[in-house]
Amino acid sequence: MNRSLIIGSRGSKLALWQAKQAQARLIESHPGLTVSIEIIKTTGDVKRDPLSVIGGKGVFTKELEDALLDGRIDIAVHSLKDLPTILPEPLTIAAICEREDPRDALVLRVSKQISAVLDLPAESVVGTSSQRRLAQLKSRRPDLVIKDLRGNVDTRIRKLDEGQYDALILASAGLKRLGLQHRISLPISTNEMLPAVGQGAIGIETRSDNELAVESVRRLEHSETRIVCLAERAFLRTLGGGCQFPIAAHGVVNGQELLLEGLVAKPDGSRILRDILSGSTDQPEQVGAALAAKLNENGAQTLLNEQ
Repeated sequence: MNRSLIIGSRGSKLALWQAKQAQARLIESHPGLTVSIEIIKTTGDVKRDPLSVIGGKGVFTKELEDALLDGRIDIAVHSLKDLPTILPEPLTIAAICEREDPRDALVLRVSKQISAVLDLPAESVVGTSSQRRLAQLKSRRPDLVIKDLRGNVDTRIRKLDEGQYDALILASAGLKRLGLQHRISLPISTNEMLPAVGQGAIGIETRSDNELAVESVRRLEHSETRIVCLAERAFLRTLGGGCQFPIAAHGVVNGQELLLEGLVAKPDGSRILRDILSGSTDQPEQVGAALAAKLNENGAQTLLNEQ
């Protein structure tokens, strides 16, 4: 019996770090299993236009999913926040790995003590390509100059150090995984900036009919992370948005209770709808859908339709 699997990954340092972690854990937990990595370029890697222009949903995942569907790879390793909430048949998220810090991080060009985004100097130039981050920044600090930012983490930090920006907003998880936690000037509290759906989690996608892949990947699952991410993704799916929209959510498990906070905003931050809902950890997707419905009652769809 062939005991080999091929992992598909984007070629960035962060994507390869995630793929190699999955590879190492698979080999460790399955003696005799051969696991290789194949690098696949995605639309988001090739095109440098803003995500809102090239179509944010699936630009970092479609080519990986195509490779799964035609059998070139057995496993695709994704940053879960990049993975659309509706998957093509017969693909499935076979495992969601333990979440790293889900918060956003403020990275400053000039090191200084800072306790909140509100402490940034007036009219600072802040780099981000995220509509979610932009809206939440503008709602608190309309004076800030938001400048689009693309590229891998190293490229973004280089642009900061060259003086093109005064500060960046990046995911804490990516910085920590790349050993760049020393560049985090401030982990931004979820009260100040709600993170992206699935931020900090790694999703491992397979074909549901690939028994070896599904069975092998199952041991990488982290149940609590799956619970909160299922709720967050159901919230996003019910709203019908993607990463190009200012939508955010963050779930926390406390015993048998799931607490989910969600947000929908206008891109300029002039209006933000934010609410919180609790429910059972046994029904995470119902909690996510219910919170989305609650925000829709207050006009969330109107905000999204205006964009």
